[in-house]
Amino acid sequence: MTYDRRTFIRTAALASTALLIPGCSPSLRHASGSAGDTLLDGIAGELLGEYPESATWLGLTKGERAPLNARLADRSVAGVAVRAEGAAARLAALKGALPALEGSARLDTEVAIEAHAIAVDGYAFGYGDTVNLDPYFGYRNGPYVVTQNMGAYIDVPDVMTNLHVVDNEEDRGDYVARIESFAVALEGETGRLMRDRAKGVVAPDFILKKTLAAVQASLSQDTGDMPIYRAIAGVETAPPAQAKQVAALIDQRVKPALAMQLSELRAHAAAANGHAGVWALPSGDEYYRWALWAGTTTTLSAEEIHQIGQDKLREIQARMDDVLAANGMSGGTVGARMAALARNPEQLFPNTAAGREELLTYVRGLVDDMRARMPQAFNTLVPGFLEVKRIAPEVEAGAPGGMAGPGSIDGQEPGTYFINLRDTALHPKFGLPTLSYHEAIPGHVWQGEYTFKQRLIRTLMAFNAYSEGWALYAEQLSDELGAYDDNPLGVLGYLQANAFRCCRLVVDTGMHAMRWTREEAIDWFVTNNGSSRDEVQSEIDRYCVWPGQACGYKIGEIAINRARDRAQAQLGDKYDLKAFNDAVVLGGAVPMTTLDDVIDKYIKNIR
Repeated sequence: MTYDRRTFIRTAALASTALLIPGCSPSLRHASGSAGDTLLDGIAGELLGEYPESATWLGLTKGERAPLNARLADRSVAGVAVRAEGAAARLAALKGALPALEGSARLDTEVAIEAHAIAVDGYAFGYGDTVNLDPYFGYRNGPYVVTQNMGAYIDVPDVMTNLHVVDNEEDRGDYVARIESFAVALEGETGRLMRDRAKGVVAPDFILKKTLAAVQASLSQDTGDMPIYRAIAGVETAPPAQAKQVAALIDQRVKPALAMQLSELRAHAAAANGHAGVWALPSGDEYYRWALWAGTTTTLSAEEIHQIGQDKLREIQARMDDVLAANGMSGGTVGARMAALARNPEQLFPNTAAGREELLTYVRGLVDDMRARMPQAFNTLVPGFLEVKRIAPEVEAGAPGGMAGPGSIDGQEPGTYFINLRDTALHPKFGLPTLSYHEAIPGHVWQGEYTFKQRLIRTLMAFNAYSEGWALYAEQLSDELGAYDDNPLGVLGYLQANAFRCCRLVVDTGMHAMRWTREEAIDWFVTNNGSSRDEVQSEIDRYCVWPGQACGYKIGEIAINRARDRAQAQLGDKYDLKAFNDAVVLGGAVPMTTLDDVIDKYIKNIR
């Protein structure tokens, strides 16, 4: 590794990405309104330069973009400042171009404007991470740099072990470069942690307790046992010298950077309190209003969202009560009966290695069955190319129950549906169908493959309410396709999952706007939904560090169903479910405020 290469890695994101990424014009930010296509394509190139991990994920590190595969996003104070400046400049260029555009270029530009507007306002708070411009990590907005579920100590090993392919010498060389960049990323985050502590931006004490344990666990691993080492050492074609080089970088650069970050996090812990909500942060109330905009892409207030959650929960639990009674489970609250069902040994996989493999096999069967049903729901089909995997044990404690995303644009790499198996009791059998339909098909992986049919900039625009709203709508669609016809307890799993999302509206707004404590949020959730306390504690802690994100699910699903109801009412006999679903997925990820425009166009074309 030469000094020049290290210098490039350290400084690449600090320079103008328009100068660094092939295909991006240095005059991009001055593009005229008549050059809409050039402007949009150039912005896509800039975003890939800012977030090279996303380029790797999407399989876009070939040819002129190959240098991106050796880089990681700059997580330093200076790097974030450069991204903020770039977002503001692009927003101005997009707004300037819009009046002269029409057709698909106009819609694409409007979508890019909304994404950039949210990001620019987020950057203005001067702390945390913003959303929407990074398709791999951009679904989450958070005021804290490092927590139990975000930070380079989690993100980079994820990229290196799940995204970065090491098929040839160039790939392996890029891998080594990124391991060195890992240390730089940790150092950059530590600088931001120091800055934020001085501003009074410190995570709650219970979050820092988890975070310290997770970072310490990463630091304490033997180098030979670390996934980032095994990923290169286990490649038969890799020269032993490369594995030794990675080991040396881990020992000499990564672990010292982790130790430095751990020290700073301990300083945060010493200054922390137990407030769960962001209301306690500088400009906290304003920050949460922004977070709700970012998470839902609507103008709904915290009070409105809180009430929606309570109202919808009552509706769903009335249905659950009927199903429970019909299956011999009467007496007690819906939450209490669901909690009892979740403890039923017949619904649990053994909490062993064999039990985990049995669970994964069951889930793969669910995915295959639902893939076969897709011609009933769509005219335009995609492959639904995916693998089902366990979330890495070393990060399970801070991870959600499941997560997924599509594979590479070129179709060479599959999407992945990850399941948290730290305890198989997290996933009673009756709940697994709905989780699988949400994450895999027709949820995230399925919907994500449609974005590959769009202009690149649209593939890069991540809107939480659209993607999570679609995944929740996918659960409903699976029910409509008969997935639960022979599985009445699976219906309960579906309804409980939907109720779960209603509870999220209540507790997220409760903590961040109404100043509920963590314990109040946990108790309310457990009592009202019957979820296990272990599961709920992890969820509540997630909402603490990703304010507003969990509100996007139900709010997005409501918006999609409202659009469907409108299409049915206006089209009458001409309405077709498959055509409507095509319109939503082929229209691409959009803010909820733009979804109506997409459906208006669909209705007009049918008429």
